[in-house]
Amino acid sequence: MSQVQRMSRLMVKTLRDDPADAETLSHKLLVRAGYVRRTSAGIWSWLPLGKKVLDNISRVVREEMDAIGAQEVLLPALLPREPYEASGRWEEYGDLLFRLKDRKGADYLLGPTHEEIFTQVVKDQCTSYKDLPVMLYQIQTKYRDEARPRSGVLRGREFQMKDSYSFDTTDEGLAESYALHRLAYQKIFARLGLDFRIVSAVSGAMGGSASEEFLAPAAAGEDTFVDCPACDYAANTEAVTFAAPAPAPTEHGPVEELDTPDTPTIETLAAFLGVPASATLKNLLVKVDGEITAVGVPGDREVDLGKLGEHLAPAVVELVTAEDFEERPELVRGYVGPQGLKIRYIADPRVAPGTAWITGANKPGTHARDVVAGRDFEVDDYLDVVVVEEGDPCPACGTGLKLDRAIEIGHIFQLGRKYADTFQLDVLGQQGKPVRVTMGSYGIGVSRAVAALAEQTADEQGLCWPQEIAPADVHVVAAGKALQTELALDVSEKLAAAGLRVLVDERPGVSPGVKFTDAELIGVPHILVAGRRSAEGVLELKDRRTGEREELTLEEAITRLVG
Repeated sequence: MSQVQRMSRLMVKTLRDDPADAETLSHKLLVRAGYVRRTSAGIWSWLPLGKKVLDNISRVVREEMDAIGAQEVLLPALLPREPYEASGRWEEYGDLLFRLKDRKGADYLLGPTHEEIFTQVVKDQCTSYKDLPVMLYQIQTKYRDEARPRSGVLRGREFQMKDSYSFDTTDEGLAESYALHRLAYQKIFARLGLDFRIVSAVSGAMGGSASEEFLAPAAAGEDTFVDCPACDYAANTEAVTFAAPAPAPTEHGPVEELDTPDTPTIETLAAFLGVPASATLKNLLVKVDGEITAVGVPGDREVDLGKLGEHLAPAVVELVTAEDFEERPELVRGYVGPQGLKIRYIADPRVAPGTAWITGANKPGTHARDVVAGRDFEVDDYLDVVVVEEGDPCPACGTGLKLDRAIEIGHIFQLGRKYADTFQLDVLGQQGKPVRVTMGSYGIGVSRAVAALAEQTADEQGLCWPQEIAPADVHVVAAGKALQTELALDVSEKLAAAGLRVLVDERPGVSPGVKFTDAELIGVPHILVAGRRSAEGVLELKDRRTGEREELTLEEAITRLVG
């Protein structure tokens, strides 16, 4: 039998106005409806209503993870430095790590993710191929020292996450474990009521090969992804790959130097010469692990530094400084060209062999025309490094791509043997020889899913939760009079006896208007009102999501809600 939660005893304080620092809809409504409260920048307390939603999401995750044979564990959040130093991530994570020392001076961190520790656990527990495959998961608090925590629980420094890991002896086994997780994620997000897309992604600091993200389209999303309207291609913008065009057969004249004073930018150069920006070659200088590198893209496009960083991970990518130019006088600021450069040159595929460009001449106030890729300069590496734009051709079918914003709610990786190699995770194989284990890593942002659902389902009145994860099945409202309160409590007890989770607002001295407003704000799927026809035993049932209303007797209401 479910219990009835009375609003008069529930620790909840709703607010009429949005928090001053709130930028996103979920941030505003979760605070206003009394689900969360800010403790510090990026650190949130989950209040009773919020904890119920968080637990409901965790329950769905657990059920689907258990269904594929994964086993739940709970590993520490306070972790020693050594495993992360061995994997290289003590340095790779940089300022994102919360680092601390114990009283003896030993280094620790608060876990941002647990590949290293899970690998060590399996190394300790599994010694034979007979012990594998195995899939382990946990739902735990993670910690990342975000530079700008914002958007409420969407980007915090402390957050709830489900992370799971698969361990197999073969690549075929890893592919099967990956497929099981992929299907489980589809079931989880469908049960949660989320609109989601599965998109190709890059692995970045996680390492490994195959990688896909699960994104929830939302205006508040921090990720941009591309979606093809003509085929099933979808990808994170950092994972979009365009094939390099075939070499251009056009004949070009020799390089011609042009006097172009006061034209250090593409805009000033294009205006001075009367040419489109697309005819120019932009050369951005960056440092890759401290080594100056040039990145060439057409002048009408921008370099996506995040994308470049993902391609070059785990190398650190940063912009050059004025001091770097002073130390390298051959690099003329605003007039850099690839011809004659003695540094690594990376280019977008559009800078194809045979294409001719107007670009810097490596002299102050001077540019060069008919600088041809493959003739006058060589490209060391072709990488997709431009910011993807609406209408760029789909890599699969050529149709113009659409850009959308989304919230990342899940990510799955085929890690391979990166961490197994680091920790020498071997088991005795069928032939009696050691076999190196291969791994997968799979994450779901549990607390992010709360915000994503709020973003996707809320309306002008407030939150509007799907049935599976709402803090209650029905919100019973007593309009105020004694008879109405009596009827509201009676129907609440009967609904609870039938197995429903009931929240009843029987607060004395609170006006009906405030109660109705709070019910809309809190967002339980069904609102049952004991109002003007209570003397007749008639209640009003409102579907919170559709707004549909109907009058029902007590027995009819119970039948409708339970059925």
